Formats: sequence, C-alpha cells, structure tokens
Amino acid sequence: MTLTAPAPPAPADTAKRPVRRPRSRTGISAWTPWLYLLPALAVLGALLVYPVYQLGLISFLEYTQAQVSGGEPTSFQGLGNYTALFADPQFRQVLLATVVFAAACVAGTLAVGCALAVLLTRVRALPRLALMLAALGAWATPAVTGSTVWVFLFDADFGPVNKLLGLGDFSWTYGRYSAFALVLLEVVWCSFPFVMVTVYAGIRAVPTEVLEAAALDGASQWRIWRSVTAPLLRPILAVVTIQSVIWDFKVFTQIYVMTGGGGIAGQNLVLNVYAYQQAFASSRYSLGAAIGVVMLLILLAVTLVYLRLLRRQGEEL
Repeated sequence: MTLTAPAPPAPADTAKRPVRRPRSRTGISAWTPWLYLLPALAVLGALLVYPVYQLGLISFLEYTQAQVSGGEPTSFQGLGNYTALFADPQFRQVLLATVVFAAACVAGTLAVGCALAVLLTRVRALPRLALMLAALGAWATPAVTGSTVWVFLFDADFGPVNKLLGLGDFSWTYGRYSAFALVLLEVVWCSFPFVMVTVYAGIRAVPTEVLEAAALDGASQWRIWRSVTAPLLRPILAVVTIQSVIWDFKVFTQIYVMTGGGGIAGQNLVLNVYAYQQAFASSRYSLGAAIGVVMLLILLAVTLVYLRLLRRQGEEL
C-alpha cells in the first residue's frame, strides 16, 4: 500500500483578502499643504489681489474727479483709456526712459553689490564689519531722507561735490541726462546693500574645496568668479536681479524729490511719477490706473521670461 502525502490546504480566496493600496494624494492629505499656506494666501488676497482687481476695474472706466464727487455717473470705456494712453507721445517717451533708466540702475546695483560682496570675502574682520555697517546704514536710510541729502551734496551753490570737482555752479538737476545720472547714483547707493549681503551669504555657502581647487589650477580671481562662483550663485543672482528690476522699475521717491516732480518740462519723468501726475495732479484716475496696469504687466512679463530662461538652463529656484 502506497502512502501519499496529504494535499496542502487550499489557499484562501485572494479576492476576499484586503489589498493595501498606496496612499493617494486625494482627500485630506492632498489639501494639507494648502492648509498651511491658507493664512499667507488670505493676507496676500486682501493686500494684493483685491487692490489689483480694483486697479484693473478703474482702468476700464471713466473715473475722474466728477465721478469721485458723484457729480457724474461712471461709464464703461472698454479699452479707451489704453488707446488714449498709447496714442500719447509723452507716454511712449516716458516708457522708453523708464526702461533704459531701470536697466542702468539694475546693472549698476548688481555690479557694485557683487563687487563688494567679493571684497567682503577678501578683507579682515574689522574692515568687513565697517563696510557692512556702512552699507546697512545706506540701506536703512529712508528714500526721502537719502534723496534730500544727495540733492544737498550735489547742490550748485552749497554742495561740497561741485567744490571738490571744481565744477563751480554746475546744476546737476538742470540737464536731463545729468539729472538721471544723479538719481541713478542715489538709487544704486540705497539698493546695492541688499545685493551685497545676499551674494556675500551665497559666496560663504560655496564649498571652499571648489575654490581652492580652482586656485590650484592657476585660475585668476576673475576667472574663479566667472567660471566657478557665479554659476553656483545663479539662483541667488536670479532672485536679486528680479528684485532689483521690480524696485528700480517702480522708482518714485528719488525722481520726485531730486528732480522736483519730474524735472523741467517733465524731462525726467518715469512711469510711476507720470501715473501720479495723471491720477492725482490731473484727477484722471482711470488713466493713472491704466498706467499702473501696464507697469504690472511689464514686470510680470520680465519676471516670467527671466525665470523661463533659468529653467531652460536647468536651474532650480
């Protein structure tokens, strides 16, 4: 008689066994990040989204002092304000001047800030502390105060700069280009500390082994900056560049204070001052709102294009 092994027990029905599935991104887990961001989004919505909505709405209306006081009803103009704006030759001139002036300010700010950031890594502790305090003092100075001081320094009658340079009674604010140059110097003076401190922190984060290896290979300081340090600092440089573009494109206080509201016959107007004149000096609030919308769209376009170029180069921000 042959003995056979007992048959193994039949496997349980796998269809009835619960199967563990990976946790999905739906439900509460997917909304968790947004719950953390909700307070910040609420603040931004109250302080940014609604004012921008009102700005865009006014730019499509006829909104002058008559409508503000209730003497006349508000009427919808469509793109009429924008048509009138771009048909104005003064607006086109001011737009071009603003773009060129902002580009010069950004280039000067980045050049001075990056150069001094590199200098901070080359000097001893005491000179570094003195330079940091001086730069932060310029950064902390209110724009009105700084502009007033610079106007005094370059004053044609009492300014010490003209005496040191032997310029006599030369008026910096009389000519268009000299006035823009004076304002550019003041803007760079009050803006470079942000770039300097940010880039200096980024340089300190660069591994010293990389810099030492480049130096041992015989690279000069300029070559080390261009080929090693700058590529590693590209995300930081992107942030300071975008910030500088936004700040310098919206310059108002320096132009208004140093050129007396835009210079002789408006020769030193920029878009922010021009919008102020149209909205509040001329009570054409809808036209001033249209200028504000144009500035917003330009800044958004510049920022998006710059970020897209960085992403094409494989940079993560």
